[in-house]
Amino acid sequence: MRYLHTMVRVTDIEASLDFYCTKMGLVEIRRSESESGRFTLIFLAAPGDRERALTDQAPLLELTYNWDPEDYSGGRNFGHLAYVVDNIHETCQSLLDQGVTINRPPRDGRMAFVRSPDGISIELLQKGEPLQPVEPWLSMKNTGEW
Repeated sequence: MRYLHTMVRVTDIEASLDFYCTKMGLVEIRRSESESGRFTLIFLAAPGDRERALTDQAPLLELTYNWDPEDYSGGRNFGHLAYVVDNIHETCQSLLDQGVTINRPPRDGRMAFVRSPDGISIELLQKGEPLQPVEPWLSMKNTGEW
């Protein structure tokens, strides 16, 4: 057995790609559209998984856009996606600078949470040992839920 992908439904392709690719740094691996099924599938990978995703088609995040509008709720019931980052402070600052709310700041230098435009929780984990806790993260309060 091996892991292939996680699918999340999205309501706005452009907002989702801006969040996952522009802000989070994921890369698009492939895309397909089904006229008969009335949906678009977009497969993304973390930069460090790009080569493996191209050859093995895994590990991937599948964004599913259904052409007929639907109301999706329960994003919190899904749980979360998790990504390891080289520097959690720099990653969170970059996301904050791009208008992303840091729901759970990396006060411990190890873990933070943000949410996608569709309410999917994303956990960011520091690669290796936690970084030294610093401001503004140290005193920043939680915002919303994750």
